[in-house]
Amino acid sequence: MKNTLSVLILQGFFLGAYAQQDMMVSKYMFNGLFLNPAYGGTHPYFTTSLLYRTQWTGLSGAPKTQLFELDGPIAKEKMGVGCIISHDKIGVTEQTDFFATYSYKIQLGKDKLSFGLRAGVSDCRAHLASLTYWDANDVVFRNDIKSALVPKFGFGIYYYSEKYYTGLSIPTLIAYDKDYRFSIDLEKSSYLRRHYYFNGGYIFTLNELLKLKPSILIKYSPTVPLQADINVSILYKERIWFGTSFRTGDAVVFLVEYQTSNRIRIGYAFDYTISNLQKYSNGSHEIMVAYDLGKEKIKIATPRFF
Repeated sequence: MKNTLSVLILQGFFLGAYAQQDMMVSKYMFNGLFLNPAYGGTHPYFTTSLLYRTQWTGLSGAPKTQLFELDGPIAKEKMGVGCIISHDKIGVTEQTDFFATYSYKIQLGKDKLSFGLRAGVSDCRAHLASLTYWDANDVVFRNDIKSALVPKFGFGIYYYSEKYYTGLSIPTLIAYDKDYRFSIDLEKSSYLRRHYYFNGGYIFTLNELLKLKPSILIKYSPTVPLQADINVSILYKERIWFGTSFRTGDAVVFLVEYQTSNRIRIGYAFDYTISNLQKYSNGSHEIMVAYDLGKEKIKIATPRFF
């Protein structure tokens, strides 16, 4: 009976962590690489960004995420390369990801179609000694740290122009853990479940000072309800973004981003929780800093819309 209860506790932690198997951030509009490898190299310069997110503040064991991205064009902008390093901690579990990305672009008139691949590994760990449990001699908790290295491969397509974009991706197309089942899978599957992402957006010029960008992100996984982010952002003087998002079943998001110079962008997002966690959480906070390398060498400076 004791072992059964212990296993149920572990199942709750592990399945909870892997229900959010792909990390969630709110400022993905300018950090598209972690969602879609085909996004890499879609600007004529290398760009890098750092992001920190603390989710459901005030709730013990809530997710905390750090994300680093770097991508840029090569081969006369026909290809793109990039890398992603991220760390996600939920309760006693944590996951560190290392990915390399590659994309190939096809010119279609004034538009471009990009195909992307990513490959890497996730270092998944559970710190069992941090748990509070009934029986200190329970064999389930005898080892402090459970860990697994999980190779992962992803794929994406991205179609874009100066005014609009649309993309479809499976960041974790294949992820097989042959040695150790880090999460307790009742279906005995050897593969982590896939998450499918579809996104798109369009830029409308309202006047000389204002531009409007509606966009959407749809997330689907066979084991969880369909989720959509519906976003509306306004760009003022091609320097300051203000926006809001509605994430179905989860949160209302308020976003702001400021282009401090030709190369530096700083952004912030606040998620107001509308789910059942509302009475336990003080919302989620997200900070981003981005730096565009070599942008000053571009002959025609164009603002970054996505």
